Amino acid sequence: MNVLVATDGSKHGGWGLNWAGTLPFVKPPRVTVLHVLDIAALRAPFLSQPVMAGTERYIREELQRMETRCAKTLKEATEELAALKLKGRVRKEQGAVAPTILKRAPKRDGLLVVGSQGLDALDRFMLGSVSTNLIHHATCPVLVVKGEAAPLRRIILATDGSNASAKALAFVLAKFQPDPSAGKGWGVPIHVSVIHVMPPVKYPGLEEANRRLLEQSVQKLIKAGFTAEPLCRFGKPAEEIMKLSSKQHADLIVMGAKGLGAVARFLLGSVSTRVVQQANCSVLVVR
Repeated sequence: MNVLVATDGSKHGGWGLNWAGTLPFVKPPRVTVLHVLDIAALRAPFLSQPVMAGTERYIREELQRMETRCAKTLKEATEELAALKLKGRVRKEQGAVAPTILKRAPKRDGLLVVGSQGLDALDRFMLGSVSTNLIHHATCPVLVVKGEAAPLRRIILATDGSNASAKALAFVLAKFQPDPSAGKGWGVPIHVSVIHVMPPVKYPGLEEANRRLLEQSVQKLIKAGFTAEPLCRFGKPAEEIMKLSSKQHADLIVMGAKGLGAVARFLLGSVSTRVVQQANCSVLVVR
């Protein structure tokens, strides 16, 4: 699988590459680390225009600072790629951040990894300011990293019966090893909590149908080697998903990019952005 890791030199950007090396992929990924220089966005502090009379010296100094940091970022990424024993390359491109990342992202069968936050506003490159753009427009799954990489033990899989939810389940089944340490004799299977949040208003037969759907997903995960449990909740989807994530100390939330239609009054797609922005753990949005 092709994985594109976007980095800006911040610690959040650096975490992305470690996640790519830590996730229990079934097959070793081929990783491209991309650093984008958005020189067109350079501007003096507190000024709305990129270049104004009297700011040229500042702009030159800022450009030199960006180039220096870029060289440092590329060097560190190259060393980390080797340390993680990942096959791939490190590259630099110039342009608007989000469009450039989207241009280089895998089209379908791949993964885009990005930090949830980037450098401060003065540095003019905030991964956090583009992560929402990426989950809305990327054609491949997007992993938004919230913290340092660690062995994947607990996953929250959000489902609502939509095709996007089915793709999220399929991604977990096809791309992740259920027990990455089994060969070492001390591994514990990854535990997946499959949650379906229903509207507070109960419709006849809806709860039973959703429980059957949950059980089907759980059985597929168990058959593949994961441990899994079904969890049916009533309330607001984003709040319930994040509440469960916090309670279980989840390592990763996996969810579809789009949910059911508007008539169904339950749009998984309408909450994915909120979960990405507010969850206390990393979030994988699958298209």
